[in-house]
Amino acid sequence: MVEYLSDRLDATFAALADPTRRGMLATLATGDQTISDLAAPYAMSLAAASKHVKKLEAAGLVTREIRGRSHICRLDAAALREAHAWTERYQKFWAGRLDALEAALATDIHKPERTEND
Repeated sequence: MVEYLSDRLDATFAALADPTRRGMLATLATGDQTISDLAAPYAMSLAAASKHVKKLEAAGLVTREIRGRSHICRLDAAALREAHAWTERYQKFWAGRLDALEAALATDIHKPERTEND
């Protein structure tokens, strides 16, 4: 089970590592799109766009439905929730560390300054 989650998380972050794929996901967040629609903002062929979509599909971020000759893509945010849950643990860690730093700095600010004669 842990290995499956790790593999899926690896695939999600690998898919998100590419700015073109992140852009495609942002477009899909507005609604279903064809491969042509997803390729339009980029200087790429439909074959190249399809390869990006396949990577997103493999990560579970996108589903594809074939209607005639059109491939309709839809965002599937379940994998994003898993990635968010993973990063949230570290956000809590860093928030705690920053809170401790803030408290230390606040304590230090209220200490009287030392002079050479002290």
